[in-house]
Order: sequence, then structure tokens, then C-alpha cells
Amino acid sequence: MVKRMIENMVQPQECSIENIFLEHEYIIPIYQRNYAWSKEEIEQLLDDINDINRKYYLGSLIVNEIERNRFEVIDGQQRLTTLFLLLSYLKYDSIKIDSLRFEAREKSNKTLKAIYETKAGYKEFKNEEEYSTDIIEGYSIIENYFLGKDADFISRFEKKISSVYIIRTQVPKDIDLNHYFEIMNTRGEQLELHEIVKAKIIGAIETDGKITDDDRIDKVIAGEIWDACAQMDKYIQMSFSTDKRKKLFSDDWDSFKCKSFDDIRIAFNGCSRDETKYESETSKLKDILIKKQNNLKQSNDEDKEENERFDSIISFPNFILQVNEAMNILEAENENDAGLDDKKFIEFLKNRWSNKEKSLDFVYSLLKYRYLFDRYIIKREYYGNHKSEGKWSLKKCEINNYDKGNKPIYKTTLNIDEEDKNNLDNKQLTLLESCLRITYTSPKTMHWIAKVISEVNKGKTGKEIIKILEKYCCKKVDDSDYKNSKGFAVERIVFTYLDYILCRDNLKKYEDFEFQFRKSIEHFFPQHPINEEYKIKDENKDSFGNLALITVSANSKFSNMLPTHKVEQYREVVKQSPKLIQMKNLILDNNRKWDDECIEQHNDEMLKLLEDEIKKHNDF
Repeated sequence: MVKRMIENMVQPQECSIENIFLEHEYIIPIYQRNYAWSKEEIEQLLDDINDINRKYYLGSLIVNEIERNRFEVIDGQQRLTTLFLLLSYLKYDSIKIDSLRFEAREKSNKTLKAIYETKAGYKEFKNEEEYSTDIIEGYSIIENYFLGKDADFISRFEKKISSVYIIRTQVPKDIDLNHYFEIMNTRGEQLELHEIVKAKIIGAIETDGKITDDDRIDKVIAGEIWDACAQMDKYIQMSFSTDKRKKLFSDDWDSFKCKSFDDIRIAFNGCSRDETKYESETSKLKDILIKKQNNLKQSNDEDKEENERFDSIISFPNFILQVNEAMNILEAENENDAGLDDKKFIEFLKNRWSNKEKSLDFVYSLLKYRYLFDRYIIKREYYGNHKSEGKWSLKKCEINNYDKGNKPIYKTTLNIDEEDKNNLDNKQLTLLESCLRITYTSPKTMHWIAKVISEVNKGKTGKEIIKILEKYCCKKVDDSDYKNSKGFAVERIVFTYLDYILCRDNLKKYEDFEFQFRKSIEHFFPQHPINEEYKIKDENKDSFGNLALITVSANSKFSNMLPTHKVEQYREVVKQSPKLIQMKNLILDNNRKWDDECIEQHNDEMLKLLEDEIKKHNDF
């Protein structure tokens, strides 16, 4: 049973759109809706093709091969029909009269045939009432897109078509299509790129072009590891059975024991399982392309609550790219970023499935770095007094020895010792990572995550990670030309890292401070004050000494009020930034006035603080 199901798997194929119809026929079954793409969707597809300058993946096509080179279209028919219309308009020889047809829809088929004949030389339809107006409209939109374009434009467009690919996935021959349709209707979305990468990685696990019994076992193990790692909002230990937790992460769940995929295989083989369980795991390979990783569900309310306790700061696709970048750092032994742009997702990862050994190594690295990610990268924790809004958390997962039910307990990652009885290291690292999190909000800019997990993998301690990240921030600040930047040109990292320094150097004073997402640069003395009697020098309005970073809503509250009124009426807003607290204190020390002297003094003090910090880490 296991062997048959795996052998029935057909790995996704990269098909260039110029050849997607070459010697292939596609049938759109009766249960599929009529062609319905609008002008917006068609022109978006054409723009996507026109804008590319490298290999580009247009999306996915799910099919069921009913006989050799004849496919029933299960998912992706709107895109496929549009491609038929496009290639017909451009007179591609790959289009034949039977390349695409609808089951039991004579009007649609007559329209496609007429369009094919239009391609062959006929210029108009004979009787529009006999044809599908939606398909005719789609074809007209494509005609109008190219209307007025010169021959050079069309030639360039056709060259770009040769670089555009669609992922064609054939469902297993023994699949229950009714169940598949139910899943697809529930999902209502296309196959995702990380699912394609999963199929590529697992598909490469073979020996000399054949799948051995050992390969089949490795595919099952790789599939389970992938599915476990995909559950980003709970600790990786909790995505495995209790038996496997102990084999993979030791009896207390507190260390990752495996040094290679071979060790993972040994750990899995040492776990108890019956044939039914084995088949269940193997069937996930069949599901790899038709459903998300939604297995391993917990049934009782207590487990559900546990699963909702933490939020990861990145998604699983971004985590895959982080792992790839961490591996590249280790392999190249340098600081070059491998790339976190999800638009190049497959391009960045394609080397990871070039052979069996690389595929297994990537799966191993996925699990290893996921374990390190959970321990050394902050999460958002919703628990206790913070169950509603959450708080930043840096914790590790261990078995709760006081609970007989194999429940987890979460402890601070950096252990309390004689030198750090107040656990300041863990607080400091949490503060530093949350500073970076709210500064670099786009996943493609979160290179610091790969830096942390790669350095921890090399054996760096928590104290060393703090120094590494501080140096990373200092370089970002220095590169921003912070001394000469004014007003809205001051980069966010300058504000957030300064706030971090102020907190770090007085952790007890700022014990309750927590970074929140702030992106609005506030002019403490407003650019256009309500009361024009109060003035400062024009050059001081955009000075760093007169600026702070606060939330958009807080900036709206402050509006054009004078600084004294701001600190009196909106004390909670002032607490958003330690720099702003320093500015408030200057007002109180200056007879409740915020003038040029205060701005210049604060500017000099803060820039000196940053300058000293950068110099310290340049010497580190």
C-alpha cells in the first residue's frame, strides 16, 4: 500500500507557457464555472509578463491525466483559458484546434474554435449569439492591450513569454477526486510556492533515478518534518508525538540531539508505530499538493489554548528563506545576504533539491534551525495578564516534570546564573530583538533573524548574540548618515536603536517599557504651531533633537499642540519612546519650556550617545 501510493505521486512540472499546449489537450469539466476573468485580471496577467526580466512563475495548474497527454483541469482553468486566448492572438504554433475545450458546453467550444480560426486567418465571428460573450470579451481585451503597440513591443513581449512558467501538478491516479474538490472549495486559493518547494525537495529523494525502500521511508520522514516546521505559532517540540519529542529533543525536550538526517532517521525508527500510523504519515505525501499543513490537530480545549498562546513574528515561507540564508552564511562563511524576497522564492531555493543529499540536508537544517528559532527569536505571547494584547517573549520549551500529562513549560531562554540573578540578559536580548522587529517590518528586510540562528548554530552564547546584534544595529545607524539627516529623512533604526540604548543602560527604570510598532516621526515643537507666539529657529524644527518616533494615532493626537501641552495631556503617548521621555524631562528642567536651547542640547547628547555606541562596537 505504502509503495503504491508513493509511486503514484507525480512531481510538479515546470511548463513554459509558450509550450503548455504543445502536444497536450486540456478538458475543462462541466462542474467548473464558465470563463469569467475581467479586464482587470487579464490586464494584470499581461502586465506581469511584460514587467519580468528573469524566469518568472505565473502560478499553478492542477490536472488529472485521463489518458496520455490529455488532462482534465481541476484548478487553474481561468488562467489556462486566458493563456489560450493570448497565444491564439499571438499566433503561436503550439495552439491547435483541440488544445482546449469545455465538457458539455457547446457555445464555449464553438467560441474557442472560432478564435483558433481567427488565428488562422478569419477576422470576425459569424453570429455572436452562438458564441460565449465572456470568452469573446476576454479575447477583445487582449486585442486592445496590444492595439497601437509597435512590432518591437510585441517582439519583446514574445521573448518574455519564453521566460514565463506555470507549475503543472498532476494529482495521484488513485486519489478520491470528490474529496479533493471538497478540499479545494474549502481552500479557495492557489497552490503556494512553499508547497511546490516541498514537493521538489521530497521528489528529489531517490537513488540513481529510482525510489528504494529507504527512500520511501525518508520521504515520509521529510514530509512529517516539513509539516511540523510549518506550524509556526507553536514550539516545534509540540508538533511531534511525545515519543518523537524525546527521541529528537531529549527526555526534557530541551536540546536538539541530531547531528544529521541520519540521526533523525534513527530517531524516527526508534519510535513505536503500527502499520496504520505508517500509512497515515505516508498519505501526507499524496496530500502535499492539495492541502495545507493542517494535520496534527489537538482535540481538547486545553491543547487549543496552548496552541493559541504564541504568535511567530514571521510566516513559514519566510522561515524557509531564513533557513536558506543561514545555510548560505555558514557555507560561504561571510555576511552576504542570500535573499529574503519572496518574489524570487523558487530561484533562491532551487539548488536545495539538485540531488538527494542536498534535499535531506535541507530538511535536516529546517528542523535544526526551527529549534534554534523557537529558542532565540522572540515571539508574541498571549498569556496571563497579557492574554488580550500580548507581549514580547523569549522562551524555550521544556517538559513540565510537575505534570504527569507530558505538558510543556516555558522558561526564559537565557538561564539565570550567579552573574545574572535578575535575568537581565534575557530581558536585554528580548528588548533588542523587539527593537529590530518593529523597525524592519517587511519580511524581506529581517536579515537579523538568519544572523542570529546561524551564529547560535556556531555555538555563540546569549551574551555574544547581544553583542553581534548591537554591532549589526550600529552599522545600520552609521550607514544611515544619522548625523546629517533631518526631519523625515532620519531612518527609523536611528530612533529605535537610541531608545534601546536608553533602556539598556537603565533597565530597572524602563522595566515596563516595551517596543510597539511606531512609524510616525513626530516634531515635538510642531512645524505649524497653533499658537504662533512661540517660535524656534527654522533649522531646529527638523533637528534630531526635536524629533521622536511614535505611533500614527499618537501623532494625530499631538497634532500642532505645543510641547508642554503634549506632555501634560498625553502622558501615555510620551511613554512610547524613552527619547521622548528625555525630552519631557528637559521641559520640566527648563521651566516648562521647549526652546532652541533644549533642542540643541538634546540633539548633541543623543548624537553623542549614538556616536559612542558605534565607536564601541567598531572596536569590538
